[in-house]
Amino acid sequence: MRITIHRGINQIGGCITEIQSSSGTKILIDLGHNLPDADGRAEDEYDVPGNLDRLLDGISAVFYTHYHGDHIAFEAAVAKKGIDQYLGRLARKVKLKFYAHMKNVPQEESRKKFEAAFNAVLGFKEYYPDTTVTVGDIRITPYYLSHSAADTYMFVVECDGRKVLHTGDFRDHGYIGKCLYGTLRKFVIKPKTDVLITEGTMLSRGDERMMPEKELQDKAYGLMSEYKYAFVLCSSTDPDRLASFCQATTRHPGRMFIADSYQCKMLELFTDDLYQKKKIGIYDFSKAQEYDESLFQDMIESGFTMIVRTSGKFKSLLDNFMRMLPDEETVFIYSQFNGYITPGDEAYKADTDEFVHSHGWKFECLHTSGHASQETLAKVCNMVNPSAAIIPIHKEDGSDFKSLDIDDALKDKVVEHDTIVDGIEIHVLCVRNWI
Repeated sequence: MRITIHRGINQIGGCITEIQSSSGTKILIDLGHNLPDADGRAEDEYDVPGNLDRLLDGISAVFYTHYHGDHIAFEAAVAKKGIDQYLGRLARKVKLKFYAHMKNVPQEESRKKFEAAFNAVLGFKEYYPDTTVTVGDIRITPYYLSHSAADTYMFVVECDGRKVLHTGDFRDHGYIGKCLYGTLRKFVIKPKTDVLITEGTMLSRGDERMMPEKELQDKAYGLMSEYKYAFVLCSSTDPDRLASFCQATTRHPGRMFIADSYQCKMLELFTDDLYQKKKIGIYDFSKAQEYDESLFQDMIESGFTMIVRTSGKFKSLLDNFMRMLPDEETVFIYSQFNGYITPGDEAYKADTDEFVHSHGWKFECLHTSGHASQETLAKVCNMVNPSAAIIPIHKEDGSDFKSLDIDDALKDKVVEHDTIVDGIEIHVLCVRNWI
């Protein structure tokens, strides 16, 4: 077995892991785009066709852990090469809804890009939890995880008598987060795992406590008890966060939960799959209503929570509401990464900062991460207890995985450079020499 970390040892987002068997079968896990910098630029070496061609040479399949853009972004180019691409069933539907929406952007070049991506996802193969997919002599088995995206998975990859666990992005403080440990005990840790490849997003952000989604819901409920009208900026594709605000809203009899047409389509997907099929009650969004001016009087009388997006349409809508709603009864809740609205942060987005502060209403930050805390990372490492190596990815340059509260023997197994361990070749690429 040969493992190559093309990206991820020294950056969050854009992670790419290659696993090759001794017979030469090769797969990729995740192939996303680099995250944008503070100026909105997202330069990526794989935007250069020749670089992407070299990366994909000999690849039999690409498996995506979930649908976020830093994990899946080059699907059209991969499809042109006839390489199989795999994504979870619900995740594929979400990605198709997103691209169908983005095909309506005014810029012709962008429309063509999203059209090509949409067509590529149409051709994706679907994988299912606990069900093994075989590619050549490599076996890939996905297991369900909690993250800030629906239908997120970790993968157990087996070949040459070896077993690798690739966690993807995960957490244990989402609504189904505690299922993580039962899944590891039941399906993963026996027989032994040779290599653990795990995210380390929170390594550089201090050992901060991760607020459980239920606690966030309770705090949102409290704000809605104090303010009759609430506008919420959060991800339109994060069912946990949407559930937190929807449940907080419906706990107030008569209060309305409002979204736009795009968001309502996502909520319908989540309701159909997660609530009606999987019977997870927290994901019942059936009371959500699509915004229409005819609802305005009912909204004023009953009180409401409106999910918003940073588009020109919502900017105009908020401007209209500003003239009609009393400041003392209105709150704007920001529920995304705080770095986006913190000047000087490398993730700072000036347009988002302007959007969330372009009113006179009470402003509240209410957010919790989609990623594992340091405590959770340590617990997973100790549980899995890989025999050969731990490879940390999806982490910032300079963050120290060995600082976690893990067994000393495991600290000695942390690998961030080229090596051979128990006959497993590990190659780590992190030097950007493409510019």
